[in-house]
Amino acid sequence: MKRWKLVLLVIAVLGLVAAGLGYRTWRSLFGPGPELPVPERVLLIPSGATFDQVVDSLKGAGMVRDEAALRWLAKRKKYVSRVKPGRYVIASGTSLNALVDRLRSGEQDPVRVTFTNIRNLPQLAGQVAKYLEVDSVTMLKALMDPEVQRRAGLRRETLISLFIPNTYEVWWNERPQAFIDRMAKEHRRFWNTTRSDKAKVLGLSAAEVSTLASIVQAETGSRSDAPVIAGVYLNRLRIGMPLQADPTLKFALGIDSVSRVLDADKRVDSPYNTYTHAGLPPGPINMPEPGFIDAVLDAPRHEYLYFCASEALDGRSNFARTYEQHLVNARRYQRALNERGIYR
Repeated sequence: MKRWKLVLLVIAVLGLVAAGLGYRTWRSLFGPGPELPVPERVLLIPSGATFDQVVDSLKGAGMVRDEAALRWLAKRKKYVSRVKPGRYVIASGTSLNALVDRLRSGEQDPVRVTFTNIRNLPQLAGQVAKYLEVDSVTMLKALMDPEVQRRAGLRRETLISLFIPNTYEVWWNERPQAFIDRMAKEHRRFWNTTRSDKAKVLGLSAAEVSTLASIVQAETGSRSDAPVIAGVYLNRLRIGMPLQADPTLKFALGIDSVSRVLDADKRVDSPYNTYTHAGLPPGPINMPEPGFIDAVLDAPRHEYLYFCASEALDGRSNFARTYEQHLVNARRYQRALNERGIYR
């Protein structure tokens, strides 16, 4: 009788041990994961990463406390050979099972890419590369690819008009062509029927509107003056008068920071010299904001052919119908610059 009691006691103890081990295993796999010092952390898994690299990243981020359990579960769920790159936002306390399921599914979180105040394609490539896995050199190479430009229906000089400044959600590991295709889709969405019809009334393509908008954007710091300035340039285009836009000279010379354009600057040999070449330049001189594109499309009809920065140096402009009045305005502006010691 005593022997049976001993046997039952041993069985009971083994059962308790087994239950404890089972609970410990269950808790390790399905219980709350490590508490992070922040509500969530971003896990970046590069393209081509191995499972061992993922383990190292998880351990380094403090997302896993039991490496053996992670490896056992990942192998059981066949994640070891199916690592999927991407950007994953992992909440503090995520269980090991939920973590492996998330990574195995490839359900990554998008990254918000913002670009504005962009001057050229190299700068755009550098800005986008701050957010995505791709480096700026690879992105720029794609942007400069003639075939990529052809697919977009644009040229090297006009490709920047494909991109509408904004904030977009994209995948972190998105390849350059996929990113460009996405921006083409956003471009088509922006250029809806209403905007396209307005451009047709002006006799301009979307790229040409963006080109003119880029000049207007570079000309003024006043949103209220922008449509009026756009109207001046449209008036000049209608009568075949050169645009004579100083920002295009600065673009050609690479001197965007100067306040004064000299007569010598107007002799630069460049298709962007709108003093010596009539019509629009080959392409935008920057990436125009949507507001300046709409300023061109909604430019009011008026009789102004000239404008000059205000002598108040407040970003506003003075407008004139005649060259004589324009000269008066220009002298006031030049006098204001001289009084402030601004000669370039």
